[in-house]
Amino acid sequence: MAEDGVKTIGWVGTGVMGAPMCGHLLDAGYEVRVTNRTQQRALALVERGAKWCSTPAEAARGADMVVTIVGYPADVREVTLGPDGVLGAVQRGAIVADMTTSEPQLAKEIFEAAAGQGVGSLDAPVSGGDVGARNATLVVMAGGREQDFERALPVFERLGKTVTLEGGPGAGQHTKMANQIAIASGMIGVCEALFYARRADLDVAKVIETIAPGAAGSWSLSNYGPRALRGDFEPGFKVDHFIKDLGIALAEARRMKLALPGLALAEQLYVATSARGLGQKGTHSLLLALGELSGASWGAGPG
Repeated sequence: MAEDGVKTIGWVGTGVMGAPMCGHLLDAGYEVRVTNRTQQRALALVERGAKWCSTPAEAARGADMVVTIVGYPADVREVTLGPDGVLGAVQRGAIVADMTTSEPQLAKEIFEAAAGQGVGSLDAPVSGGDVGARNATLVVMAGGREQDFERALPVFERLGKTVTLEGGPGAGQHTKMANQIAIASGMIGVCEALFYARRADLDVAKVIETIAPGAAGSWSLSNYGPRALRGDFEPGFKVDHFIKDLGIALAEARRMKLALPGLALAEQLYVATSARGLGQKGTHSLLLALGELSGASWGAGPG
């Protein structure tokens, strides 16, 4: 463990991303106090040595650093600023890092509230999906004060391979919006390419192997393409959470008077995907919705 003063970590959120991320900190020897809306989803971490806490406030009490990674901005507000929230109990001099993809303005609000209590605050959303969370290869995009970032850096480096301070409060969330905008239209292209290859009676697995190293290559193609071929549409990142992100990005774009038609189209297609009952599936399940639009069924298999 790094000798950085951070020894005890309060961890709020043990979903698809949060659970493996928290596990890496346990493996690194940090004392972890964990809470989650559903206790059952934290039991594996408790069995590995984490202390169960019934509320975010309890998890924060006595911690040197508190990490929150939950679903939606409303959840971030509740677990941070709510009656049983982190800022109601965290000690002066601690750091609060929200790793949820959330609203830049909310990140600034939390920063100001934390500063008023002598607490450091970072917005530090991540990219890399469930694979990156399990393998500790996430990209961490942080916003906040440099001195807080430097204290949190050894913790972040246990979770990701690329960790960058992007600017002041909210800058991490703005960077994550840019990330999601780049992914959104790209995922449409990946799904359309896979459907095209199948309709042309090609070996789709071979097509992925052929085009992935070239200009068409992307993380989504290399990671989600093979899953789709296996008929595996379980989430690395849920459709409904992606819709939340795209909505935040569109709202920020409107605020900046910026037209992003590709992003608007992607949001419409993902809303349609969720409406087909796929909201809790992975973002690559867009492929199934596109299939319905084409009057085709994707299924599973190499062809």
